[in-house]
Amino acid sequence: MAESIVSKRMDAIESSGIRRIFELAKSLSDPVNLGIGEPDFDVPEALKNSVIDAVKEKCGKYTASAGDKELIRKVEAKLAKENGIRQGKTMITAGVSGGLFLAFNAILDPGDEIIIPDPYFVIYKQIANFIGAKPVYVPIDLDFDELSRKVSSRTKAIIINSPNNPTGKVYGRDVMEKVADFANEHDLIVISDEIYERFIYDKEHFSIGSIYDKTITLNGLSKSHAIPGWRLGYANGPDEVIDAMTKLQQYTFVCAPTITQKACIHSFDIDISRHVNDYKKKRDMIYKGLKENFEVEKPDGAFYIYPKAPNGNGMKFVEEAIKNNVLIVPGNVFSESNTHFRISFAASDETIRKGIDILKRIARN
Repeated sequence: MAESIVSKRMDAIESSGIRRIFELAKSLSDPVNLGIGEPDFDVPEALKNSVIDAVKEKCGKYTASAGDKELIRKVEAKLAKENGIRQGKTMITAGVSGGLFLAFNAILDPGDEIIIPDPYFVIYKQIANFIGAKPVYVPIDLDFDELSRKVSSRTKAIIINSPNNPTGKVYGRDVMEKVADFANEHDLIVISDEIYERFIYDKEHFSIGSIYDKTITLNGLSKSHAIPGWRLGYANGPDEVIDAMTKLQQYTFVCAPTITQKACIHSFDIDISRHVNDYKKKRDMIYKGLKENFEVEKPDGAFYIYPKAPNGNGMKFVEEAIKNNVLIVPGNVFSESNTHFRISFAASDETIRKGIDILKRIARN
């Protein structure tokens, strides 16, 4: 038999479990969709007008690979004012996913290890495996004695995602200071994925990049401004790392979409607080609706909740939910275990109520 024409490195990447759920959705009639991880509110009107203006200005050419200079200045002003990050360089990326791809490739060699708290966003494991690095998993609650035991001579970085997808967990300043001390002790790079920064309900957001210089901070507007398809992210970090990421971007993404960059220059002034308040109410609704039938923690942020399956098998519970026309995502997409499932409450109140009723009924049977 002839060898596959597909490269062997592609064997290291698993097909997205989330996308498989979306494929299943096509076979359902008007499903109760609690699976998709994108805002259900509309793009702010001011941003719609900005992109129309950008189109009229014929913004079809490339920007510099690092991004539009005016937008970079806006991002750096935001980082300084809101996050306390005033060092390093900044570049514009094709979404946070694009930034993650660039960052992992810029700092990790084959055989290097990266510490990943579990549960984790799906892309972390896949990119690490793709480039031949080794993911080392630790529980999301971060026991620092255990973390120290997991460090080896090949450990290069630790990734922090706060607020977390899929659990909604938010690390406070006290935990971030311990992460910074741990990273400093072991000479590690911190990759901080802060895409859900705006969606925090009971705590305050804290950026570890404000206290630890060897941090790559990744953020963007996909979630906060309901534009995941516009692919607008940004990265800040040590000069050497951002230079390497920019060099790689020249030969991969080239640059983030020009029209998106131009349209988003003034986006940081847009107030989305009413949407955050709405999502806090949705969070409270779904937590209250599930807590008596499921083992579940109340999420501090993002727009996900991560219950434990009543039978301890997340995939089987998801399959049963799909049979009942409810779309949720199995926890083994985000974890090395198969005990939980993820619900997105970025949905209408009516959809959430329907989902709660059906999931409770399944749990009781």
